[in-house]
Amino acid sequence: MPKTTTDAREGAANVSPLPAAESPPHHRWWILAIIGVAQLMVVLDATIVNIALPSAQKDLGFSDGDRQWVVTAYALAFGSLLLLGGRIADLFGRKMTFLIGLVGFAGMSALGGAATSFEMLVVARAGQGLFGALLAPAALSLLTTTFTDPKERATAFGVFGAIAGAGGAIGLLLGGLLTEYFDWRWTLYVNLAFAAVAFIGGMMLLRRTARSKTTSLDVPGAVLVGAGLFSLVYGFSNAESHDWSSPQTWGFLIAGAVLLAVFTWWQTRSSHPLLPLRILLDRNRGASFVAVMISGAGMFGVFLFLTYYLQQSLGYTPVKTGLAFLPMVAALMVASTLATSVLVPRIGPKPVVPLGMGLAAAGMAWLTALGLDSSYTADVMPPLIVAGLGLGLVIAPAMSLAVAGVDTEDAGVASATVNAMQQVGGSIGTALLNTLATSAAADYMIGRDPKDPLVQAHASLEAYSTAYWWSAVFFAAGLVVSVVLYRRGVPEQDPDAAPVVHM
Repeated sequence: MPKTTTDAREGAANVSPLPAAESPPHHRWWILAIIGVAQLMVVLDATIVNIALPSAQKDLGFSDGDRQWVVTAYALAFGSLLLLGGRIADLFGRKMTFLIGLVGFAGMSALGGAATSFEMLVVARAGQGLFGALLAPAALSLLTTTFTDPKERATAFGVFGAIAGAGGAIGLLLGGLLTEYFDWRWTLYVNLAFAAVAFIGGMMLLRRTARSKTTSLDVPGAVLVGAGLFSLVYGFSNAESHDWSSPQTWGFLIAGAVLLAVFTWWQTRSSHPLLPLRILLDRNRGASFVAVMISGAGMFGVFLFLTYYLQQSLGYTPVKTGLAFLPMVAALMVASTLATSVLVPRIGPKPVVPLGMGLAAAGMAWLTALGLDSSYTADVMPPLIVAGLGLGLVIAPAMSLAVAGVDTEDAGVASATVNAMQQVGGSIGTALLNTLATSAAADYMIGRDPKDPLVQAHASLEAYSTAYWWSAVFFAAGLVVSVVLYRRGVPEQDPDAAPVVHM
């Protein structure tokens, strides 16, 4: 399940503690509700648009090669700017950043809902990601500073995490309902209602916070990492239309690699780096970053291609498509709870995460057997459940270990980095999988009648199967990496650590 993720500690790292004499807000539980509404809006956006994508493609007439940009534009902007967004919240004040993020997110949602062209829709989705990168860190920071009592804070983050966990499933159902009974554009317009409620409540109840005089923005770092990631995604996307041998493909891929290398070098020179490289040096943490990136690539891919398969190959309605994904979401949540509460505390991550990678790879490989006459109960649901169990065993332990054991001053950036890893992995994975899938469909059509509906249907199956096989390869590679990198044994647990929240 493609979902944005974050951690309770994200706010704590860049937030000065409240003075002892300052009492917590009397309306703090209402503030939790306001922040929860904003959180739900951001989480919904990760899945609600996926269900509507086939309808949007039909309405705006964009190609199969271009469809991935509706997903990756948001994820890429969000992931590459998340670290910078946390710094901005400290520099300009968390209340102001939160409100600006809400207004901007709503405005971009309105622009996307009114889109008359593919380009207009992609610009709006990128804008949503930009303002989401402002909104998410500010929301976590506000939650941290609002609830100063440890017990109340644990309760607040528990509620916040429950909203985040359920948001993906709600997005699937709401996306199906809005697309089927209204129009795909309402999957974007609905954000206006969420943003209005959160904005009015935020204006009335949130305290204005002082600007941090010690925070500095690493603008060169933000430009380098943003340009580098965009170049990689754009290069993979161009392979579908320009071929792998084209300078439009390998040129952007090389440029992306060079820009990211320069970004890495700059982080060792910057006085206020976006990503202090010391947080990458721990083996468990490094393995967790890789695991999160790979799972992001696999999740985003399966949601995109299985949505098209269910609606276009099996003729499912948008509502039925949303419901079809729920067993996978349920399996993911069960496995996540089991992994973090039972397995990792007893046997450590080294057996658990590779097992999850293997199950996810098996689920992806199983999906390649789907055909035009496949049934949901016998053919679609079983591999979805297997993949969901595997993803749950990977994501929850990796998210937790990615921020475990970091110094206090690095907790926020570690949390933001693991969130960015999932979004960036999803962006790059979706671009690459979509390119491979559309190329496979084009190869299948060679020598066949392109106007024959049956040929078109089988070409689509070939595209989906190719995407599933490559997703299985991703997870198989993740299995090897996690076996090699994760340490043996149970990691040390900090009893005073803040609870982990997945967005």
